[in-house]
Amino acid sequence: MQLLFRSRPSLSRTARAAALTALAAATTLALLAGCATPAGTGTTTPVARIADGTQAQLALLETTDLHTNVLSYDYYKLGEDRSIGFERTAALIAAARKEFTNTLLFDNGDTIQGTALSDYQAQVKRLGCNEVLAMYKVMNALGYDAGGIGNHEFNYGLSFLSQVTGNRFNVDLRPGEQAIPAQPCAGPNFPLVLANVLSVKDRKPLFKPYVVLDRSLKVTTADGKTADAPIKVGVIAFTPPKILDWDKRWLNGVVYTDGIKELAEQYIPEMKAQGADLIVAISHGGLDANPYTPSMENANWHLAQVKDVDAMLIGHSHQTFPNAASTMNQFNLPNVDKAKGFVHGVPTVMANFWGKTLGVIQLQLVARDGRWSVDKTKTVVEARNIQNADRSFVTPLPAVAETVRAEHQATIDYVKTPIGSSDFAMTSYFADVGDVSAMQIVNMAQTDYVANYVKQTMPQFASLPVLSTASPFKTGFAGGADFTDVAAGPIAINNAADLYLFPNTLYAVKVDGAGLKAWLEAAARRFNQIDPARTTEQSLTGTAPGYTFDMLTHPDMSYEIDVSKPFGSRIVNLSYKGTAVSPSAEFIVATNNYRASGGGNFPGLDGSKTIFASPDTNREVLINYVKAVKTLSRAAHGSARSWRFVKLATAGPVVFKSAPGKVAVAQAAGINNVRELRADDGSGKGLAVYAIDLSK
Repeated sequence: MQLLFRSRPSLSRTARAAALTALAAATTLALLAGCATPAGTGTTTPVARIADGTQAQLALLETTDLHTNVLSYDYYKLGEDRSIGFERTAALIAAARKEFTNTLLFDNGDTIQGTALSDYQAQVKRLGCNEVLAMYKVMNALGYDAGGIGNHEFNYGLSFLSQVTGNRFNVDLRPGEQAIPAQPCAGPNFPLVLANVLSVKDRKPLFKPYVVLDRSLKVTTADGKTADAPIKVGVIAFTPPKILDWDKRWLNGVVYTDGIKELAEQYIPEMKAQGADLIVAISHGGLDANPYTPSMENANWHLAQVKDVDAMLIGHSHQTFPNAASTMNQFNLPNVDKAKGFVHGVPTVMANFWGKTLGVIQLQLVARDGRWSVDKTKTVVEARNIQNADRSFVTPLPAVAETVRAEHQATIDYVKTPIGSSDFAMTSYFADVGDVSAMQIVNMAQTDYVANYVKQTMPQFASLPVLSTASPFKTGFAGGADFTDVAAGPIAINNAADLYLFPNTLYAVKVDGAGLKAWLEAAARRFNQIDPARTTEQSLTGTAPGYTFDMLTHPDMSYEIDVSKPFGSRIVNLSYKGTAVSPSAEFIVATNNYRASGGGNFPGLDGSKTIFASPDTNREVLINYVKAVKTLSRAAHGSARSWRFVKLATAGPVVFKSAPGKVAVAQAAGINNVRELRADDGSGKGLAVYAIDLSK
């Protein structure tokens, strides 16, 4: 691969276009490296005075929540998925660089985790210190200017994160982590910044909290001439403080977080003192207008009110902003313009997830008093989709696939490894209405693991029943292909990854009967409250994501969900072995580190009830269980449905969405009260509308 270095990268269209032309001719990506002013050290020479009236357009380009979807490929289904993939986003980046004379390219985080490729490089065949992650290889080649850190960057531990980002964290690691290499390892060729995660050991941020980029703009002077002019862009980044709960196994006692708003107020004046003309906040979170707290997960509504924030690049929510049609609560808050993309007057973009869109903020700059300022009346914010208006998709940038060819093939070879077989399909198409085929095997594996561990090492709990909860991770959020679908027949590792999507670790908690009921009540937030008298269509499912719908699938447990009741009062007839569960009864429940440590805001689950934190991932536990069982059957491993809806006659249809043409899948699972109403829900996402008869 050819290496191209520039001491002070220009943003000129000529240079960018020439580089892209060279890349296409060679079918490889060039590696672009830039330098930036070190964060928080010394002073910087002020920028030269710019003649008043000088104008320039600067496009800020954002990717976010890529989750290592480098290619338009689904490793779980072993096939192309044109609706996702950085290789298509890269084509949008190339097009934007041709369109705009000046561009800066940023990543918002949740970049290095999310597919079998990322798991392979982190957990199966861990990279050597001199190797660069596949995701970072293509990002290096595209010439990113800076990036932030998302919550999922911490999933594989601090040692791995330190290694692959080319940093040396000054931390005392938790037991079980590999030592951090003595010297910095290979990583991205662009600065990664993060202000709000600090080491307990030295009370300093793990990453540089910010960076000030020196760049050159093509500008138009007041007399209409074209010229070059310098600009300094300060970039600061934040991640959700909830990482301390979500990845407690790696982070507890090792790092802590400070408030996003407070740190912005501290560091932005420093960047301005170093000559920053613009301040770009990369914040991996959404919008929340509730009273601000330093532990807030989605603090950007408050961040936008901090003085001198010129643009916000946000993420984490897997949504698109701006979006005039959005019904999301976070985009319908006071002082949020969801049509134009402004939050408290600050241009703001969120570029969806998995490479589906490219965020673009077209800043119109004008020089006043010798410094750059933003003309917000001429600033345009948009999210550009890889899907065209005719539902076709943009053509991938070929060099991306070429760059990661070896890693891609190694991952495919790995996930094809056989581990067992099944006589039934395990799917999540109808998980919301009672099909447990994709959840029961997970629950059985987790129950078996925890029960054996308790029996061998925790005799004080040996008399307690061991249960397990699992949730459907894939329920159509990303469209008709976004469902777990493991066909009957041979089972391979990729199928296990489809059944258990995330690299969580197995935890066990001890709860009483009241706590178990509260847990199931929280899971039932998945459903809207249904009005039996309403004659028009009502949606069964609401905004709570599928991964919050924890369910039991145990032959000794049964309960009902009354969707006519409000949140918190829906679980009825909760029984164990035919006897009503007493509030004081005690159970051990197998789950994952995310849920046990507070993820999803389930009442009582805050880490204090954990009695066992396994070093093994839930997926590894599942794989080992299938290897031991060898042959799965629906009767033994896919039909133990513990829950039902309370029967409810409704005047009008109650509907939900799934992939089209799947009624036979429901019937095979014993779900006989659903029918397909419309094969296309009109969203363009390949979803159909189904009706469920709750009276049956």
